[in-house]
Amino acid sequence: MVSLGQIAALTLTSVVIIAIPGPSVLFVVGRALAHGRGTALASVAGNAAGCLLAALVVAMGLGPLLQRSDVLLAAVKLAGALYLVWLGVQGPIGCVRSARWAAPR
Repeated sequence: MVSLGQIAALTLTSVVIIAIPGPSVLFVVGRALAHGRGTALASVAGNAAGCLLAALVVAMGLGPLLQRSDVLLAAVKLAGALYLVWLGVQGPIGCVRSARWAAPR
């Protein structure tokens, strides 16, 4: 049985963790300031979906599987690295496209 003290400690810890802005909060605030409310809400939805996916992976027990399988872990790392490279390439391409779109003709 969980004691009242444990519940209070968990509640206090949760409030402190939630109150401290992390990278997700800073990302959403940056998106809101740069692009408006709609983009910020889409960023919140995407962040929540990512957190849900991570929780589902953990709940399904894939963490120990990744820990035991070097090949599977390497594949996940490679996929993540390729995604980050793709994101890095899309940034300048998007800037060029938006500059062309905004240029007077």
